[in-house]
Amino acid sequence: MKLLFLHLFFPIFSFLPSKDNGLCNQTNTSFSVGEKISYTIYYNVIGLYVNAGSAEFTTTASNWNGLPAYTYTATGKSNAKYDWIFKVRDKYESIVDVQTLLPYQFTRQINEGSFHQTESLLFNQKAKTLTTSTMPGIFKTAECTYDVISAVYAARNIKYDNYQINEKIYLNFFLDKELFPSYFKFLGRDEITTRYGKFKVIKIAPLLVKGTVFNGGEKMTIWVTDDENHIPVRIETPIVVGSIKVDMVGFQNLRHPMTALMNVNN
Repeated sequence: MKLLFLHLFFPIFSFLPSKDNGLCNQTNTSFSVGEKISYTIYYNVIGLYVNAGSAEFTTTASNWNGLPAYTYTATGKSNAKYDWIFKVRDKYESIVDVQTLLPYQFTRQINEGSFHQTESLLFNQKAKTLTTSTMPGIFKTAECTYDVISAVYAARNIKYDNYQINEKIYLNFFLDKELFPSYFKFLGRDEITTRYGKFKVIKIAPLLVKGTVFNGGEKMTIWVTDDENHIPVRIETPIVVGSIKVDMVGFQNLRHPMTALMNVNN
């Protein structure tokens, strides 16, 4: 399956009519330079979860044309023991404005099985356009258009106290030569026990498009820490064959204390 890591961490949402953009005008209150979050990816096809791979997200300080910026980097790889079945070595990078958290540039380097692709997007937020390294011409975007990584980090700054259960939070992102106005749904607060420990969490669900990986609908569930960090600690979703679970297994240099962590598993 092409783009497996991308679809898992940054799922393709259902295309919807344009609405108010809930991610517009976010300011960063959730993360800091030097943050690193690690995940293990588990695959289940016969009732047993197998360690299929890992992922890592980091935030560093950078600049864009002399302006201060953040660089988000996400890497994903398959477990070395299963590389003979399907080898994954992916890297995604987004450079964003430190004030608006909107992207200047998005780059992805995909190496999944026999499929290899490198692509770069250059955003002009003021003109609401972008260009891509893989196709000539100028593409139209919209007010507050993100790439898939910058959308994840912007969403970490949502103030969920301002939303009712089942209320939708809208966003625009650009991927694969197309603008996607979309949303995810706030499902409320809960507690969850992972391999790392027990957390107080906020529960959300994106609306997925039926395709080669997902069955579509609001079947993916994401749990993020119910504190000021809003770190995803678990993702669960059925896929066309089996299901996948992603667990946070480590973090460094958080901006705020991890107050959502109730206890650590030994």
